[in-house]
Amino acid sequence: MPRRVDVPTLVDQVLANQRAGIARAVTLVESSLPADRPLARQLLAALLPHSGKAVRVGLTGVPGAGKSTFIDAMGCRLIAQGHKVAVLAVDPSSSRTGGSILGDRTRMGKLAESDNAYIRPSPSGGHLGGVARATREAMIIMEAAGYDIVLVETVGVGQSEVAVSGMVDTFLLLSLTRAGDQLQGIKRGILELADVIAVNKADGDNAGEARVTARDLSIAMKLINDESTGRRTPVLTCSALTKTGLDEVWQAVLDHREWVDKTFGLEKRRADQQVDWMWSQIEGSVIDSLRSTPELLKLGNQLEADVESSSVSALEASSEFLAAYARAVPGFAWAPDLSSTRQ
Repeated sequence: MPRRVDVPTLVDQVLANQRAGIARAVTLVESSLPADRPLARQLLAALLPHSGKAVRVGLTGVPGAGKSTFIDAMGCRLIAQGHKVAVLAVDPSSSRTGGSILGDRTRMGKLAESDNAYIRPSPSGGHLGGVARATREAMIIMEAAGYDIVLVETVGVGQSEVAVSGMVDTFLLLSLTRAGDQLQGIKRGILELADVIAVNKADGDNAGEARVTARDLSIAMKLINDESTGRRTPVLTCSALTKTGLDEVWQAVLDHREWVDKTFGLEKRRADQQVDWMWSQIEGSVIDSLRSTPELLKLGNQLEADVESSSVSALEASSEFLAAYARAVPGFAWAPDLSSTRQ
């Protein structure tokens, strides 16, 4: 028997900050079932007027940088200051099974115990950069539920970080000491995205090395930052273990957000992000339609096999698929590659 979703009741539960309702709401927007998408849109339309007031921060870093531990410490500190903190922790999905570990919550034990915190681990589902497809929608739900700080933890450094930076106000890069080799591993594009950089684990014997690492990163950022903006990305040191430097890192986040508002306009930035989200939704819906059409799905599987066996090139296979899509979807214009030899 198909489950029944009472959207008005779900809206009331989210606005009342009922945890069970929030969980059901996020599950609904994460659902890939075609029948759930209209309900998810109805839910988001009702919640959207109640969102938009939170501080949105994306956090990334190389494996081992201590992202979850940092969020646990920072989140508890912010709650002690009177804030309500939501964490969207995106776990990597297996490319083979589609499963994910979803272990971030266990590494945020203290934060998870607070009534003023909500931690939602979500599988990335194989989407670019480890960003769950419904992360944007989940942010709306969290804000509507009254959380005034939303932290999005990504899987790690990679191409997907572009997706995170496109949905938050400030993008925080967490680094480690002994980063000489690490600088070679962090792509220039990731450093260009960073609005604030924090060298974590700056405690004990690592404190001195953390300062050296921060200096090296500062030099690197001088070469990367666009001087025309009049802003240089700050590089700070902190320790999630001893709680030192956390206030300075958070102040740097707030300073960046204020700078964005004064320079570009925070609402304008978010409006541009909404436009990007619109096209992302369109692209996702088109892909879903391809995968849900039996004839196209069958053809796609056959073309995959042909490409793998080298009996047809990827270019020819894509042309054949799009030609079939054009026949299945009225009004879709497709000009086939005349150089294709496959009939």
